[in-house]
Amino acid sequence: MKRFLALLFLFTLFCQKSTTIKIGLVAPITGDVKTFGESVKNAFLLAIEEANNQGGILGKKITPVIADDKNDPTEAANAGSKLINQDRVKYIIGSVSSKSSIPLSEICQSANVLMITPTSTNPKVTVGEDGARKSFIFRACFIDPFQGKVAAKFALENLLAKKAAILYDVGNDYVKGLAEFFRDAFLKGGGVIQVYESYSKDDVDFSALLTKVKGDNPDILYLPDYYNKVGLIAKQARAMGIRSIFLGGDGWDSPDMVKIAGEAIDGGYFTNHYSPDDPRIEVQEWVSKYEKRYGVKPDALGTLAYDATNLLIYALRRANPEDVISVRDTLQNIKGYKSVSGEITLDEWGNPIKNAVILQYQGGRQVFITSVTPE
Repeated sequence: MKRFLALLFLFTLFCQKSTTIKIGLVAPITGDVKTFGESVKNAFLLAIEEANNQGGILGKKITPVIADDKNDPTEAANAGSKLINQDRVKYIIGSVSSKSSIPLSEICQSANVLMITPTSTNPKVTVGEDGARKSFIFRACFIDPFQGKVAAKFALENLLAKKAAILYDVGNDYVKGLAEFFRDAFLKGGGVIQVYESYSKDDVDFSALLTKVKGDNPDILYLPDYYNKVGLIAKQARAMGIRSIFLGGDGWDSPDMVKIAGEAIDGGYFTNHYSPDDPRIEVQEWVSKYEKRYGVKPDALGTLAYDATNLLIYALRRANPEDVISVRDTLQNIKGYKSVSGEITLDEWGNPIKNAVILQYQGGRQVFITSVTPE
């Protein structure tokens, strides 16, 4: 009888494996950027629900498996290890921040597990320390060299800025990288940077750094950090009488930005991946169904998670979903895939070639300013 039950259990496991495909998600469900994690999770689940309603992957139902990395590199590595070794996941969407996606990518690459980060823009996510491509790692967002270049070009040509100051988190790969790329592009374009200062993750008092900024009186104060830190800096800067125009990156995109910064962030510009005001039908249909489901408009993080999940599903349906290499090769060769955030063609490094947008905070809301095409 015991032998029969054991065989029945193994048969059940086999049937489950043969009729379902697991897709993992690693995201900051809790922690300092949990609003990012919430929108990413919502969009991920919505994409899977839609795919299952359309027959899944070649008739197999998709099962989501979610792990929380708390926006911490060690937690991200642990989450990836759990999904791979315990949950037997072959495909992972995640993570959100570059500092978490970099260690996650290393674990996935060593295990031949396919990973698509929806939002991590640092080049190191898909490229190793040796300069070689991590062949199982992809992303759905543009990368920081492009984002930094777009911001610098906008500052020089649209805002007519001649001098910029930069404050950045020295321990965050995303923030540090974006600061460097903006700096290099701004200087190359003829701008001047005399204040280039760093702070640490846990800092909350920026008065010493802002005193240097005030003394320099730059046209632009570039703040490439996430909304929670930028909100604090912006508020303290305005309280000190600094009138420089704030400029930043996609980490600004959160409903909590205005809650933290208040009116201080008004007039600030940032580079982003999409705008809900974009009239394209893909955007408006997406905004409508997300808002109907969750009661708010989707931010760029959620939108990219939706795009990344659908990009993976698109590849799975055109390959052998049991063969990761087959799926990887199919994904690498995708050209002109129409996503909400724009048409995607993946380059040799697993990065999409796509547009960026410039948004501005006006009266507590984000307003679309312009779209920028890669050169």
